[in-house]
Amino acid sequence: MLCYTLLKFILKNNIKANKWGHKGVELINKDLRAVLEKQKYRLVGRHSAIKLCTWTKKSIRDQGFCYKQQFYGIECHRCLQMTPAVSWCTHKCLFCWRNVEQTLGTELPGFDEPGYIIDEAVKLQRKLLEGYAGVPDKVNQKKYREAQDPNQAAISLSGEPTIYPKIGELVTEFKRRRFSTFLVTNGTLPKRLEQMETLPTQLYLSMVAPNPEIYRKICNPSNPGNWDKIQEMIALFPSLDTRKAVRITLVKGINMVSAQDYAKLLDVAQPDYIEVKAYMYVGGSRMRLSIDNMPSFAEVQGFASDLSTATGYRIKDYKRDSRVVLLTRN
Repeated sequence: MLCYTLLKFILKNNIKANKWGHKGVELINKDLRAVLEKQKYRLVGRHSAIKLCTWTKKSIRDQGFCYKQQFYGIECHRCLQMTPAVSWCTHKCLFCWRNVEQTLGTELPGFDEPGYIIDEAVKLQRKLLEGYAGVPDKVNQKKYREAQDPNQAAISLSGEPTIYPKIGELVTEFKRRRFSTFLVTNGTLPKRLEQMETLPTQLYLSMVAPNPEIYRKICNPSNPGNWDKIQEMIALFPSLDTRKAVRITLVKGINMVSAQDYAKLLDVAQPDYIEVKAYMYVGGSRMRLSIDNMPSFAEVQGFASDLSTATGYRIKDYKRDSRVVLLTRN
């Protein structure tokens, strides 16, 4: 009778056991799973995901490379674009490419181990790359072979990565496997960053509003106190001993205002780099914004120039096709 009851519970809650031996109730229902898979996400365990980056695919075919390769020297054909919290976030940003209307909350009710997440993510990445083996004349074979063993993790795909309780251990495990790591956070969980024993190779802070009014409009925060949490994060930023960047995603007609107010926040954060980047009219954001909200590269350059004047940071580089300008302190 006990075995029958246990079997019913497992079937009802869709509990799975993996090779690491842990079990857990599925956290993403089949309808949302279907939506994510249609959008080319591949789910890893119960709450993580990967997606083959457009620039990874282009690089393998010698058709270009991403701005991170140009600015920071990573090899984008060996980049693993992933998230440990695909549908969990503390924001529902207007410009997010994810279907933020299907956000599952701000806390994970269960979680997988870092080693399992990385193992499965790499397996799925290799599987997604299989199609390129069938067109050898259109693929750089050296890059294709190297892509089988990624060595850079962009922990930024979707959701807020620091919601994953073991984000520090995840970065540690990536480092143990000789990955470089770029972690992007919206800054609403500063304690999680403060407690990390291993920091990523590069830590990004998304700064998309110069004041609380615009913040509430563009980010739709889950908690009214999130603006204060971001201020805590900005104050913490200089003490974090790693390379740091602030990314400002510009949405025309909403947050392309007051370079001076952004400068006041940046003066506290003291990042090594500032990325000024256009909002891109893709994915779920098309349900909330129009193509008119996507600034041109010239408009991005203009705002970056204003920001350079206000902060003293100098414009170091840019990538026109990504509509991004890089500013540096040194």
